[in-house]
Amino acid sequence: MLVLEDGRTFAGRSYGAVGQTLGEAVFSTGMTGYQETLTDPSYHRQVVVMTAPHIGNTGVNDEDPESRRIWVAGYVVRDPARRHSNWRATRGLDEELADQGVVGISGVDTRALTRHLRERGAMRVGIFSGEALAAPDILLERVRSAPQMAGADLSAEVATAEPYTVPAVGEKKYTVAAVDLGIKGMTPQRMAERGIEVHVLPATTTLEEIYALDPDGVFFSNGPGDPATADHPVALMRGVLERSTPLFGICFGNQILGRALGFGTFKLKYGHRGINQPVKDRATGKVEVTAHNHGFAVDAPLDGVSDTPFGRAEVSHVCLNDDVVEGLRLLDRPAFSVQYHPEAAAGPHDAAYLFDRFVSLMEDQRA
Repeated sequence: MLVLEDGRTFAGRSYGAVGQTLGEAVFSTGMTGYQETLTDPSYHRQVVVMTAPHIGNTGVNDEDPESRRIWVAGYVVRDPARRHSNWRATRGLDEELADQGVVGISGVDTRALTRHLRERGAMRVGIFSGEALAAPDILLERVRSAPQMAGADLSAEVATAEPYTVPAVGEKKYTVAAVDLGIKGMTPQRMAERGIEVHVLPATTTLEEIYALDPDGVFFSNGPGDPATADHPVALMRGVLERSTPLFGICFGNQILGRALGFGTFKLKYGHRGINQPVKDRATGKVEVTAHNHGFAVDAPLDGVSDTPFGRAEVSHVCLNDDVVEGLRLLDRPAFSVQYHPEAAAGPHDAAYLFDRFVSLMEDQRA
């Protein structure tokens, strides 16, 4: 049984682990890349509803995970594959979910559930199977007693506990300090492919620890939770901006830059999640198909230039679906960010140029 906090319920079959899970119900519109979705730390404490009806047909392999484990709190699919078939697969998706203790449900009308979330907004949800099943009013009370996503400070729960290094591929050209707020494995890999040695640091790292590396640039990653709670990353980013070190942020990092510049953030009704979101780069006029996973956004003026404590800033990218701020750029310091995921391991790759833009900032600063 799937129970939403507004009382609506959906019955189905157990998929993955049997038991109880609670979280925020969100939906992802990606038709591929379910393994990358499951292992994205930004989905911590969220129950993901897949809008694509057929899930699991390519199984699970050991090459595609974006982190050390599955992070979703629960998984909802309509029509799971009866058996997987792919030359890279080592096991089935249902087996992987069960092994990692992820409670899921299948056979659900995910179209109806998604339409409900679009109309009512993301909300708390529970999935119950086996001995966790109980009377509907008892299950609803469990759901309503779960913590809300608004006000949640989660980045330290998913970030690395110890620093580690991803070496440059080929000749080392630059050193980047990457603040891990929920980083995905492909992100430092995309930088390494461009000759960058990436030092991934815990979310609790200090400014002194960053500059002990003598970095050419600083990167702030994606991650889960409410950016309004991220006071330490905001203070850290302001320290980087004061030193005019080239800076690049994605997703949660974009929200952190927004706060560092003095803008507010707010919770979206149901967020952007999937690999088919249209975003316009205002500098070039190009429309990119992009990968998203965020439930919060930056509240900044879409038109014109804003004065900030670190000089002039402008909105560089905007979502064509709903005019949400999708990127920020400082005009007087070498810093920019985007709200989406340019590394996009499962695709699309329209936004890969942003890593080259980061390299250009470091080249210019060195010159």
